[in-house]
Amino acid sequence: GTVLLVFLVLGWALAAMALAQGRVTTLPALGQFVAYVVLGIGWIVPAGLLIRWMQRHDRRSETL
Repeated sequence: GTVLLVFLVLGWALAAMALAQGRVTTLPALGQFVAYVVLGIGWIVPAGLLIRWMQRHDRRSETL
């Protein structure tokens, strides 16, 4: 799970940089603001789901 989390963060950062360099610069100011906010904090949802998945496996081992 930890390795997946590292790959998620690295992949998200690379994808966000690629989008920010290309398409986001052509948007109006408000669109750029929204895009940067989404690109900046959007990784939290998949990371949270991955962390929840990792914790679920810990709970199972305690009940055995």
